[in-house]
Amino acid sequence: METKMNIQEYMTAGVENIIRNALKVTLTNPAQSIFMTRFAAASKAASKKRQISEKEVEHIPAFLIASITSSCNLHCAGCYARALHSCEDTEPIKQLSAEEWDHIFEQAENLGISFILLAGGEPMIRRDVIEKAGNRPKILFPIFTNGTLIDDTYMKMLKKCRNLLPIFSIEGKEKQTDTRRGEGVYEKVFSAMEVMQKEKLLFGSSVTVTKENLEEVTSDDFIRKLEQRDCKALFFVEFVPMSPESQELAPGDEERTYMNKRLSEIREAYPNMIFLSFPGDEKSSGGCIAAGRGFFHINSHGGAEPCPFSPYSDVNVRDTSLQEALHSGLFMKLQNSGILMEDHAGGCVLFENRDKVESF
Repeated sequence: METKMNIQEYMTAGVENIIRNALKVTLTNPAQSIFMTRFAAASKAASKKRQISEKEVEHIPAFLIASITSSCNLHCAGCYARALHSCEDTEPIKQLSAEEWDHIFEQAENLGISFILLAGGEPMIRRDVIEKAGNRPKILFPIFTNGTLIDDTYMKMLKKCRNLLPIFSIEGKEKQTDTRRGEGVYEKVFSAMEVMQKEKLLFGSSVTVTKENLEEVTSDDFIRKLEQRDCKALFFVEFVPMSPESQELAPGDEERTYMNKRLSEIREAYPNMIFLSFPGDEKSSGGCIAAGRGFFHINSHGGAEPCPFSPYSDVNVRDTSLQEALHSGLFMKLQNSGILMEDHAGGCVLFENRDKVESF
């Protein structure tokens, strides 16, 4: 399946690097450090499962993205989920139940998947699903949230279930965040961060990177403010244009070169934080890692998709196993067609080639 490189070795090395850094940044937090030590052992066992599968010509990715709801309490400007009509104001009736999600989590654990990124909509709306995730300590669940729904009950859950890691979405400083997400959101997010800091709970942040905010969100001033709140992880997510008008906002080669340079600098300057870039330098990973190469996406109704930015599916995990979904006709065609390896202007190669993807 892989001719240019060993994707399993590449992803395993990436996982080990994340865990190694996570252990380092939690050294001053005994409870979190104990959990990360145990998780490191579980992740190593999961990696062995994936390696055994690889020898049997069965590639299992280390990551899974799960959009556990298509409902959201905010209306963020430029939201890709609303643009793709995969996000709504109300809770649709045919979404996967908490029990169905728990079965997916169980299958993922048995396959050796170590990380499941919980997304939406706004995932904190599905408290029932997050409770199920908390009962799977061998999997780390970063929860990409707008941060406005975290209450005392959630705080108790987060203290008990250390494998739940809130990732608060912000756009930069207060003006930029409130302009995109709504007035007062920035203050609510930082209030939640302050409570997390007081309770000594691990959390991170996520920033959508555009040509306009690149320098600001990689600046020392911005990162230092997060560091002062004890934020331990910062995800830089490249903006994916949903229309021709927004194409100019997507980072290009020049911006990625700048980002890679700044990542090297800030990783050295802020050793107590983890910095991750998505999709990052796809050339180093032999192309896009979606469609089961490094991860894949399950939408709120159970459809197995290449990634959240490419909402196409030919199988549903309600009707098949997680393992069988990895062999979907769509995934296999994408992996064998060469599309994942193509150069692109910015954002997402699958979104740029959506006409080809749809034709599969």
